Amino acid sequence: MKKSNLDPLKTASYDYDLPKELIASKPVYPADSARLLVYNRQTQEITHTTFKNLLDFLPKNLSVFLNDTKVIKARIYGTKPTGGKVELLFNKPLFMNQYLVMIRGKVNVGLELAFDLGLSAKVIELHDDDGTRTVEFFKDGKKLEFLELVDILNEIGHLPLPHYMNREDEEQDNKDYQTLFAKNYGAVAAPTASLHFTPELLEKINNHYEVNYLTLHVGAGTFKPVDSEDILNHPMHSEYFEIGREAKSALDNAQKTLAVGTTVTRTIEYYARMNKIQGECDLFLNPANTPIKVDHLLTNFHLPKSTLIMLIASFVGLEKTLELYDIAVKEKYRFFSYGDGMLII
Repeated sequence: MKKSNLDPLKTASYDYDLPKELIASKPVYPADSARLLVYNRQTQEITHTTFKNLLDFLPKNLSVFLNDTKVIKARIYGTKPTGGKVELLFNKPLFMNQYLVMIRGKVNVGLELAFDLGLSAKVIELHDDDGTRTVEFFKDGKKLEFLELVDILNEIGHLPLPHYMNREDEEQDNKDYQTLFAKNYGAVAAPTASLHFTPELLEKINNHYEVNYLTLHVGAGTFKPVDSEDILNHPMHSEYFEIGREAKSALDNAQKTLAVGTTVTRTIEYYARMNKIQGECDLFLNPANTPIKVDHLLTNFHLPKSTLIMLIASFVGLEKTLELYDIAVKEKYRFFSYGDGMLII
């Protein structure tokens, strides 16, 4: 498809060719030695650098926003009453100590699954539209609240590394797949743009800019591909967010904002539209729904035909997005969660 024939509202327009060897299965060390493609929208200039030099490219009078969510060891393995093995991926809490999960394999309402440490899960509801399941978790017959459940998951579970890494989680991932400032448990995927910060780089940013934290618990829906032909027909997933008093004040008074990651971008933009400081964010940014509050974006490189690459296009347009991705492929940038990044200023 020629770029001139691309339609920014068609899912097929967001496809691109990515050699498998450019998918990062492990991070680089130190984290700020990862490469950074800087795109200046005013001058159209593209610069190739590293995260260590991030501050050389950031404008002055900038308010920086980071996501302090913390990844749960959300993947657990257990057995059915028949003895058959089962894999469960925790997604998020619902109301009244019920939880949304994915379960690999066929299950029926009422089925009880057994896991280590006396943990069990009872299937309450099946959601055929997206394959998720509602369950209740118990330990020794007692229904578990969220933080009680998290404690057990972190003992028996595995970090839910994205499928494209094509490997099991390892001990080192417990450090690599959490941000330095991870604080509030609730995510099943890391806010990956923030994985590039070293203590030194974070200290530099804190010394030069006003830095604030908000929370968006990244859900499994972030990896859900857009299946509809028209992007606007895609049912956007929702994720719980919370903006504290300091971050709200900083947003209200910011001259210019830098969102570190797509999760921060969606949270800020949802707040700018809805004036809500907590709840479920289901905002879908794309060329038909462009940012009104976020001025600059620091992000990783995202999957073809994903809502995340469409979010990039909401900042720079479809053609420029594909051009930047083409350049990143030619320059052999590393892609996805443990990969390199891009700064849009």
